[in-house]
Amino acid sequence: MNSPPNGRRSHFRVSSRLSEPPSSPQSFQEVSVTEPRVHDTPPTRPLSCSITTPKPSLMFAIASDNVQQVRQVLERGEASPNDNAGPQSALAFVAFGADTSSLHKELGSPRTSDAKYPASALDQVDPATRYYISRTDAFLIRSSSTLMRRSSFRPLARIRFGIVGQDRALEQLFRVLSIHDNQKAPTPIVMLLCGPSGHGKSLLAQKFGPLLDVPTHTVNMTTLRSAYDLWQSYSMSSYQDGSPCTLIEFLINNEGKRCVVVLDEIEKTQDPSVLWSLLLPWELGRCSFEANTMNIDVHNTVWLGTSNIGQDLVFEYHGSLKHPDKVMSREEYVKLMSLMRPRVSERLGSSILSRVTTILPFVPFTLDETRAIASEALQSISGDVIKDMSSEVLTSVVEGAILGSIPSEGARSLYRAVSNLLVDAMDLV
Repeated sequence: MNSPPNGRRSHFRVSSRLSEPPSSPQSFQEVSVTEPRVHDTPPTRPLSCSITTPKPSLMFAIASDNVQQVRQVLERGEASPNDNAGPQSALAFVAFGADTSSLHKELGSPRTSDAKYPASALDQVDPATRYYISRTDAFLIRSSSTLMRRSSFRPLARIRFGIVGQDRALEQLFRVLSIHDNQKAPTPIVMLLCGPSGHGKSLLAQKFGPLLDVPTHTVNMTTLRSAYDLWQSYSMSSYQDGSPCTLIEFLINNEGKRCVVVLDEIEKTQDPSVLWSLLLPWELGRCSFEANTMNIDVHNTVWLGTSNIGQDLVFEYHGSLKHPDKVMSREEYVKLMSLMRPRVSERLGSSILSRVTTILPFVPFTLDETRAIASEALQSISGDVIKDMSSEVLTSVVEGAILGSIPSEGARSLYRAVSNLLVDAMDLV
């Protein structure tokens, strides 16, 4: 199936964080992204994805020629029968397995020798889109995704098109999920995402539920003073609407079912003993909230904790690498995981850590990843303002943000730098 051809140059694209479908229709491996037509004049702004609706669920359901799939998409409210059918977000198509090889082909312009003309369609897109498309050809990403093909967690493979960087963390994540799924373990999955602020820990945690199409409950651990506060906490999230129930009610409502519990800033509880009430659920997959009450089944619950534990260790280790400007090797990342574990044990205690399935350190971004984040920040912050800016101005904003950002603050610093530079760039319009 080919995506609808479109020669119009779009001046902005929806952030990849908004292009992920909430459910997982059947994957179509033969989807192809059609290359755009050759322009008579060089584009004055980046050629980006033309978008009508960011979720292609209805389009894929229709293409399956399966009435039941179409009915399911409509009944779930994922799409309306009055929705426009296209064009769609190209990144969403890529996430479902679209073939991007045509984007690398030469455009065939009679004036390709002219340096101001792009050599391929990929040269016309913004750095963020180019980054995500390049991930489809990366060996590391393809080998990691292979682990998930027969796993019930397979929809999570699309997460690589919704988060910048952290390739080794995603690889380890896919390994752990694949092994756990094959073992049919009676215990739940417990993962700690550790490392510097602004490097995607909370973003990754909040994408779990939507990609798996299961409910999510997010607990703000910084406000808890007792175990009672933990179980009575309501969901809080900046990425989705919080569930209208307490954690106890959430687990009871989803007993024995797949669901996700995010423990945000897990190390910042005012009393470390708050975490002790998690020992039984994490070890046995059974949960009891009070004495003399019946246990409930939580073995299918995925527990995700986010933490800044070990952020200094991450920066020190990253700086000591022979090639810190490149993606870590598997061996380097495994060593970092082993160094991180004692730090977490010292902070949370060995009784808690011994029940954790895996620790995923989040590492600093490479230059290409930083450029992709800055470009994505520009698209999301600027709105319609970007339409009146030349490609030279947009490039200067992105590159200026990279130079003016604070690496230790990650994406937050880049978004702030882009916002400040965008104000000055508006004077040039």
